[in-house]
Amino acid sequence: MSAIAQRTRSGRQAWAAPGSSHDRLVSILGVGLPIAIGVLAAFLVMAPLTAGGDVSFVLDKNKVEVAKERLKIQAATYRGQDAKGQKFALNAGSAIQKSSAEPIVELNKLAADIQLADGPAQIVANTGRYDMDTERVRIAGPVAVTAPDNYRLDTSDATIDLKQRRMQSDGAATGTVPQGTFSANAMRADLENRTVTLDGNARLRIVPGRTK
Repeated sequence: MSAIAQRTRSGRQAWAAPGSSHDRLVSILGVGLPIAIGVLAAFLVMAPLTAGGDVSFVLDKNKVEVAKERLKIQAATYRGQDAKGQKFALNAGSAIQKSSAEPIVELNKLAADIQLADGPAQIVANTGRYDMDTERVRIAGPVAVTAPDNYRLDTSDATIDLKQRRMQSDGAATGTVPQGTFSANAMRADLENRTVTLDGNARLRIVPGRTK
């Protein structure tokens, strides 16, 4: 082998020897190339999501989870009219209708505003079931009714007919009317005409001077 060939071979061996610049370059590329490929792949995946145009996709209905609740609404309001054409509004912090075929709506933190002939009345309760067909509310637990002229009813487990403006309770009832205060095991009330029928252990305390 000639002297020139030996020098050329020695130079190549030194360039490829461990610890040389070529060896360091190969080590850097061995780490950098996979990282660069990963960044490029991530960019290609995210690019359609950040683009301004529409993105289309195919959805397999067999793999879609079906919600158990048909409809859930926050801050719901239901409006209607009674038999006399007077308006009422039933408000709820949340409302759940399990099926479109079922007219029952589960209400939480409900408040009904009823317009009476001499002013507004309000019914407040924690939970209830509203039947949209009959426009009746079945309340489980305490319920409070306030109306003009210091009229107040407190009872529990009651059914309220919003169209007829009537309420019937299954639990104990107390209240305040212009004549005084009352209590009973149960009651029936006509909110429009301000009449209360007491059932079981009825007690009425009349304040002199208030009766007409």
